[in-house]
Amino acid sequence: MKKTSLQNLVLAAMLAACGVVLPIAFHAVPNAGSVLLPMHIPVLLCGLVCGWPYGLACGLLAPLLSSLFTGMPPMAYVPSMMCELAVYGLVSGLLSAFVHTGRPLLDRYLQLIGAMLAGRAVYGALSALIFSAGSYSMSAFIAAAFVTAFPGIVIQLLFLPSLALQVEKIRKNPVHA
Repeated sequence: MKKTSLQNLVLAAMLAACGVVLPIAFHAVPNAGSVLLPMHIPVLLCGLVCGWPYGLACGLLAPLLSSLFTGMPPMAYVPSMMCELAVYGLVSGLLSAFVHTGRPLLDRYLQLIGAMLAGRAVYGALSALIFSAGSYSMSAFIAAAFVTAFPGIVIQLLFLPSLALQVEKIRKNPVHA
């Protein structure tokens, strides 16, 4: 196994663990999970810095492991969260491989926003067609994916692009970071 593959595997495992631990801190506040989106942060970061296979795996594992170890989210919500978070990890990783403007911070914003939109689109489509079929509306989608989640979206936009760049900097030159 190449050094970078091992680094990616270890970092992805740590981020999947963060996907279990981080929400615990937020769930002390009612409805904080759907408002602040703590599980999205490590999954998006994983895709951005480790690539799509690791981001996809992190997105699938984080909600499942969290539910098994902590009971959050409840098992009824795990399939939809696994789909949504898998798309976040997959798309952020794919976009990090293909979106390169020559301006690293702009690249990270474009990659992040693209992944956030793709994940929400999949969340809305699956809710309308499978998970809440017949009882899901466009207004419910907008309310859940954008209005309620607005603080979490802001947190992601404020911190993830520069955090991803810092993680990459540390990985390239760990002695001088």
